[in-house]
Formats: sequence, structure tokens, C-alpha cells
Amino acid sequence: MSGDFDMELPNRGDDRPGLDDLDELDDLAGGEDAEAEEADEDDYPDDAGEEDIDLIVAAYREDGQPTVIALDLDLANDLDALIDHLRRIPGDGGALGMVSLASEMFALVRVRGKHVQVFLSDVVAGADWPIARDIIDYLGLEVPDDDEDSYPIGDLDILADAGLPDFELEAIAGEYEEDTSTLLERVATRMKFGPEFARAVAAAFD
Repeated sequence: MSGDFDMELPNRGDDRPGLDDLDELDDLAGGEDAEAEEADEDDYPDDAGEEDIDLIVAAYREDGQPTVIALDLDLANDLDALIDHLRRIPGDGGALGMVSLASEMFALVRVRGKHVQVFLSDVVAGADWPIARDIIDYLGLEVPDDDEDSYPIGDLDILADAGLPDFELEAIAGEYEEDTSTLLERVATRMKFGPEFARAVAAAFD
């Protein structure tokens, strides 16, 4: 008996996908990705118009003095552009962007060099306003369903070193029956920017 194991297996053909099959699979996957991307774009909220923007300002200290300036309204619709703009402001400890839309939501964006913190008063606003959606995306969170309850997201301690502890900011954000521009005025006052905030907002809408 030979010690060699010499047995020819039957040829069942090659059932692996050929190049044509692979191309077809790639086309299908690419089509699905394109459809998903198109669905995301369709779901993206429209820009806030001038009538929707209650205020957009930057607060910072220059040589220790509190300063608040009105910002271009377009920045109320684009988180990346707002971050870039705040980074160019020569504040002693960076700059804080404050946005209020339709009296129903507010956002805080603090930039100190490469360090960026964001806060959104109401996660549900992500379905309605681009900057709210941008903040949700920035934080790596999911856009909530329509029936989701309101709650704040982001860095609750964003202003802890400026006189507004996290629990107090959370309490202010939770006052959903209050006009959000009024809530931001309260935030500015706690930071000792109250008069400068009021002047900047008044000048922007004269």
C-alpha cells in the first residue's frame, strides 16, 4: 500500500465572486451610501432667517475689561464658521459665542486656542436649527425623535470658571417657558457682562 495520499478532489468550480460581481457589489454599496447621504441632506434643517435670530454675540475680556460685540447673523447657522471667528478674537482667555433663536433655544460656544466647548439648551432644537444640529454632530450624539423630551446637552461646566457653575447653567437652560434671549442675558449677568451684553444686543437691532 502506498504511503502517498493522492486523491483528486472533484472540481466544483469557483463560486467566489468575479470582478464583475465585485464591481456590482461596489456599485450597490456606493448607491446606498449616496442615498444615505442624500437623506441626511434632506433631513438637515433650513437656515435660520434674520427674523428667527434673536441675537448672536461674542463675549470676552480684553486687558481684563468685559467686552461684548454683535456678530454677523450668518454665523448663527454654522458652528465651524463661528468657532473660526471666535478663535480670531484676541480675548484674554478666549471668547464665548452666544446664540438665541426664535426665543426657544440658545447655544454657547467657547473657544480658547484649540480648546472648544459647546452647550445647547435643548437637544430637540437639532431638528429645527442648523447650529443645534451642528452641536449634536460635534458631540457625536444622535438627533432625537420628534417625541423626545427637551434637555440640555454639551459642556455644563463651560462657564464654571466664569462664575456660572454647571448646576446653575442646567437650571437656566431648563426654563423652557422663558424667552431664551432673556436666559442668555441672565447668563451674561452672572459672568459680570450684563451691561455690555445689553448694549451689544440693543445696538445690533437698532
